Amino acid sequence: MADDAKALIELATRRFVEEVPALEPIKLVVGIELRGRGDVQHFRLEMPGVKVTKGPAADARIRLDMRREFFNVMAREAKVPDWIEAFIYGQAKATGPEQFLRLIINVVERHQERERTRKARRPA
Repeated sequence: MADDAKALIELATRRFVEEVPALEPIKLVVGIELRGRGDVQHFRLEMPGVKVTKGPAADARIRLDMRREFFNVMAREAKVPDWIEAFIYGQAKATGPEQFLRLIINVVERHQERERTRKARRPA
């Protein structure tokens, strides 16, 4: 089951970075906590690249926390707007230094704005 979670974390990270390529070079360690039925799994995600290991991430700058079953669905199907909505409505939570969180939010917002502008300019 942990191998499955590692693969899903890698998949979700790669899909997110494909959609927002400006995040790819950011050097960051993320602690991920997936809560299930009476069980909590901890993972460490290291970027750039995507290196996922099982266990607590003592050196993590950012910590993500969400329900395991919610994460399973999001990892396979979600796009950037779905992730934004999950954080807005509290289904996923991120904690860490404000400057790191703000940097990621700004990069994602700018990318979303460019995508909206690009779609608006396309002839009908």
